[in-house]
Amino acid sequence: MKVQDKINLILNNKDYISYLKEIEDCEKDREFCTHDLKHFLDVARIAYIISLEKKLSYSKDVIYAIGLLHDIGRFKQYKEGIPHHKASCELAIPILEQSGFNKEEIEIILRGILNHRNFISDESSIENIIYRSDKMSRGCFSCKAIKKCNWDDEKKNVYITY
Repeated sequence: MKVQDKINLILNNKDYISYLKEIEDCEKDREFCTHDLKHFLDVARIAYIISLEKKLSYSKDVIYAIGLLHDIGRFKQYKEGIPHHKASCELAIPILEQSGFNKEEIEIILRGILNHRNFISDESSIENIIYRSDKMSRGCFSCKAIKKCNWDDEKKNVYITY
């Protein structure tokens, strides 16, 4: 199966589409960063660039799957108080299975999703790459709500890193 096939199976998964809609509904009045497909793709693309630059062996489809799924459980956090990284892992499993990922790939993807909010010092770990990509994807430098944002100043992405 081609990489694009697995990723497009995620994008066209009926549950995935409904979860995106749930998040959109929950965030319709949000003035801060949103958790939409643009953010998911930004995280995936940045993570893939980091992986290439560091000459790491993570596959493109694994990286893109993590990017597309890392925040998919946001609506459960809003509606049920379930931490979104845990909800995202739970929701991701059937989507990944239906999209043709094998057990080893699913384990790596779930590890990336579960730890995307935790800084891991090993710069070659998938967790570190996704954590950094998630932060780098945010355009704090042009955000109108930056002064109201509850992120610590050292976490805010006020410079373009390249």
